[in-house]
Amino acid sequence: MSPRSPIVGWMRAIEAGSTRQERWAELIRQQSQSRLSVTVFCREHGVREQSFYYWRKRLSEAEPVRFALVEAGMPVAKDRAFIELVLASGDRLHIAPGADAATLRTVLSVLRERA
Repeated sequence: MSPRSPIVGWMRAIEAGSTRQERWAELIRQQSQSRLSVTVFCREHGVREQSFYYWRKRLSEAEPVRFALVEAGMPVAKDRAFIELVLASGDRLHIAPGADAATLRTVLSVLRERA
């Protein structure tokens, strides 16, 4: 098995016609869902840890995080269930049904980085 084969494997797993930026975004998403450390994940996927951190930083700066303004203390409809995350700071994050998954991933990523 050549040392380049893990890279070929993850590149094939990610859309063949995608751009370099899209490939790295997908790789970063996979790492965050894997629960592996960056070191272990990079070793298993045959990528340099330095490159991983470079692309993670570059991609996080590429898209500003957007938040919706909400009114504090708004009554919640009893018939609509929601998810409530209680942060270490004591703040609470309510996630309504039908919330955009991409936005939620971005918010959670930002919260993890700041923790």
